[in-house]
Amino acid sequence: ADNSKRYIDDFSREFAKGYVEILRRQFGTKRVAANKVYQEYISDKNHLHMNATKWLSLTGFVLWLGKTGQCVVDETEKGWYITYIDRDPETVARQEKMAKKQKMDKDDEERLQEFIEKQVERGKKDSPGHSSAAEDRVQEFVRESEDEKIKLNINLATKKKSEAVFKKPSSDFLSKRPSSSSGSDNGKKQKKDIADGRRVSALDEIIKIEESKKERSNRKDYWLAEGIVVKIVSQSLSEGKYYKQKAHVTKIIDKYEAKVKILESEKKIVVHQDQVETVIPNIGKEILILNGAYRGHRAILKSLQEDDYCVTVEIAEGPLAGRQISKIQYEDISKLY
Repeated sequence: ADNSKRYIDDFSREFAKGYVEILRRQFGTKRVAANKVYQEYISDKNHLHMNATKWLSLTGFVLWLGKTGQCVVDETEKGWYITYIDRDPETVARQEKMAKKQKMDKDDEERLQEFIEKQVERGKKDSPGHSSAAEDRVQEFVRESEDEKIKLNINLATKKKSEAVFKKPSSDFLSKRPSSSSGSDNGKKQKKDIADGRRVSALDEIIKIEESKKERSNRKDYWLAEGIVVKIVSQSLSEGKYYKQKAHVTKIIDKYEAKVKILESEKKIVVHQDQVETVIPNIGKEILILNGAYRGHRAILKSLQEDDYCVTVEIAEGPLAGRQISKIQYEDISKLY
């Protein structure tokens, strides 16, 4: 009886370890159906089945995972769902850093929106046709008397008089006027400079607004891409065999996982994005932008701002080729293989 209990305990530990490993490796911290993970686990004929363990059902095992703090569990009409809790210190630190960065991005976005609103309000106040809210309201036309006829007073004499005022000057008058071509040219030049300055300023504002829109639409919580070089940062992956080694991403499995080839040994493994980090190459090397407004663009690394963990890059292809983008976070770019 003691031997049987010992075997069941051993089988239970082996089953739990294998199940949680598949959950962590294939699904990460995404919410997933417990039965789906179980089907993935038993698809390997060498794995133990539930009937060899101390748990009588999958429900009992799921409740045990929640009780031991390994997963967040919840029951729905479609069955039990679980979410793996990654307690790796490096992952926790990375998540905190990402949360801090997202807060900073949000603060910057709010400041930009406030600035734009102030500019719009200032433009309304400075415009010549600015009127109060009461004046801007549309009012219905009401006639005091329905019998009253509408009269149009067209004074042709006035019109002719005004036309005479703006009659083209005679040639004698033009010949007697003092020459002021240089003054006129200077005035035109000053007006052109002012107009150009306004045009550049307006263009800068438009660029900022468009970049802000693209940043919101292209900022995702996943960033893996084929062709980049990453660094293994998880000590639990393959029992730390590849810790701190660099790898080449060869295929994207889903948004959060990819197949990589270890550069040193050419061994192919599957990694979750939480198990790797981006690699910053030398100045002048080609990189891929992985997140944010310019996600998916190839670029050349121009400089590093080490104190701010940022870089400046130059877009290398497409309509934006040659454009320099600054203040891109380290985790938003990676070296191309």
